[in-house]
Amino acid sequence: VVLVGERPGLSSPDSLGVYMTHAPTPGLTDEARNCISNVRAAGLPVEEAVRKLCYLVENALVRRLSGVDLKDDVPPGYLPFAETRALRA
Repeated sequence: VVLVGERPGLSSPDSLGVYMTHAPTPGLTDEARNCISNVRAAGLPVEEAVRKLCYLVENALVRRLSGVDLKDDVPPGYLPFAETRALRA
């Protein structure tokens, strides 16, 4: 996971981009990455971005992939890693 802040002077200088790649290696191209963009008060709230990121990471670990083959279709009521915690309890 890589967090990238917007450069000053752009339309949303307080925006953050979150990039996630399963098993990153040199030579991977953009289709191997998932991006959560416009994370900021006037855009995607931090809490929702964290839920999306957790969903993507959890599914990337299970499916062993990321990017265009991994959609961020977070179901309503999704709690990050709830199933994993339940298995450990």
